[in-house]
Amino acid sequence: MENKGKAKKESFFQKLQRVRGKDIAHIFLFLLAWPISFIYKRFRKNLWLICDKENEARDNGYWLFRYIMETHPERDVIYAINKRSPDYGRVKTLGRVVQFGSFLHWIYYLTASKNISSQKDGKPDAAVCYVLEVYGILKNTRVFLQHGVILNDLPFLHYKNAKMRLFICSTEKEHQFVSGFFGYPKGHVVKTGLCRYDNLTDCSGHGENRKILVMPTWRDWISNQTSRSYQYEDVSDFRNTTYFKGWMGFLADDELENILQENHLELIFYQHRGMQEFTSYFQGLGKGIKLATWPEYDVQQLLRECDLLITDYSSINIDFAYMKKPLLYYQFDYEMFRNGQYGEGYFNYERDGFGKVCLNQQDLLGSLKEIIREGFRMPSQYCSRADGFFTFHDKNNCKRNYEAICKI
Repeated sequence: MENKGKAKKESFFQKLQRVRGKDIAHIFLFLLAWPISFIYKRFRKNLWLICDKENEARDNGYWLFRYIMETHPERDVIYAINKRSPDYGRVKTLGRVVQFGSFLHWIYYLTASKNISSQKDGKPDAAVCYVLEVYGILKNTRVFLQHGVILNDLPFLHYKNAKMRLFICSTEKEHQFVSGFFGYPKGHVVKTGLCRYDNLTDCSGHGENRKILVMPTWRDWISNQTSRSYQYEDVSDFRNTTYFKGWMGFLADDELENILQENHLELIFYQHRGMQEFTSYFQGLGKGIKLATWPEYDVQQLLRECDLLITDYSSINIDFAYMKKPLLYYQFDYEMFRNGQYGEGYFNYERDGFGKVCLNQQDLLGSLKEIIREGFRMPSQYCSRADGFFTFHDKNNCKRNYEAICKI
């Protein structure tokens, strides 16, 4: 399992394949908004602009925005979100919002003293802003709240590729890894905890109606197909991918259906947002299995309600371990994932993980039955790992993030 392979870099031509028509249109919006922002800054000298994803307000940006509105309402803060988002109304009741990707969003983005997001692409247009920021055309102050705890080497977040002014970390090992290997200047990386953890409490059943959450992470070479994708496998038909065969084989297994029925369990299969376009391929599964998709299901709520998590490499395993609930890793395509997506970082799943690593379907099913027999308790060895992993276990993550942002 000690594979030190790194994901191969995309060529300029392969990056060009990701450019869309709307990116070109945003160049003109930027050129129009830039001179206006110089004047507008005189009236809003300390504007904070916060966001998560364009169509979602459920991550660290939302929880920080909510905290500020409740505890520091005097702060000049705006949240960017699409008005068509199912979360728009909830954010609107808290404070001021702006239409994501609009001309006004560009003005606020260029005006803001702090641009704050849980996503690297949390900006009016990711492609245009990348050029402006990384190549030094636009010298703004950006805060990266993070989407999860970093476990792997992520070159797109290295300082030369992101140039964040403040990079939020949650644990000591993560902080050491990012500080030591991502190239950020001293003082740019801080350890404050994830804002959303203030609301991350276990509310699972602990009795009848136990729920199992199956939540694999995405596969970039499948969901964002370029000529590079075919270096790993034939992606022309999703049903022939290793990802589909591995997860479908498990979900459609007769033994799994028997386990669910005999123990009165419900299994919820929730793919990463980047893979949900392929949900229709998983139809026709057995009783007790539910296909969950965004926006009907909220990830954090699923994590709180479910009794067991089965994932592969997703950082949401850290959220589950934070609540000290049992989990399993199913890693049938380890080498492909390491070569095609994320290179190995400081976190080794067998040495550092919070559950057993299963490499095949039989091992996964056997481990599942063992957890059921043990009453859905996290084994003591993994509880000890969780105790040593987390720096903070309180309700002050938003407070620490807010204070760290104020200092820059």
